[in-house]
Amino acid sequence: MPNPRLASRYAKSLLDLAKEQNNVEAVLSDMKTLQNAIGHSRDLQMLLQSPLVKGDKKSAVLESIFAGKISTLTNAFINLLVKKGREANLAEMTNAFEAQYQELNNIQTVHITTAYPMDTVTMEVLSAQIKRSLGNDKLVYKTIIDPAIIGGFKLQVGDKYFDMSISRDLTDIRNQFTKNAFVADI
Repeated sequence: MPNPRLASRYAKSLLDLAKEQNNVEAVLSDMKTLQNAIGHSRDLQMLLQSPLVKGDKKSAVLESIFAGKISTLTNAFINLLVKKGREANLAEMTNAFEAQYQELNNIQTVHITTAYPMDTVTMEVLSAQIKRSLGNDKLVYKTIIDPAIIGGFKLQVGDKYFDMSISRDLTDIRNQFTKNAFVADI
């Protein structure tokens, strides 16, 4: 079960410890490695969430998977999670760590949804416009392909949302005809 409050607390503790040790970039890299491994392995997800597998067995499996691939700080963090019985929330903690890292470094995530993949020229033009409008050069782009929007794009930065899609335009037109906005009430 998702527990964002717990994930945020553990991620903040790890980030604070990484800052103390001047090891933030290495831990961020480790978090991305963990995200990738957990996201691409259903078996690893099941292992982390299984109450039947003992903690020492989970620690041994995780140690064998990530030996030499993650820093000692991240390895100690994982062992602490297993000892406390919080390993099921590891994927959520990696996401929380990345979000806190981005906040610390004033990096904003831009979600762009298009019907088809954007070419590089269009992406560069859109990126320049977004940077100019936000006044921030530190942006991370996450692109989503959704053919249901037909054309145009949807853009989300933080709590700001812009829907310039054809599907939204068609919905607006349908609503206008449904409400008969162009016919005066008699």
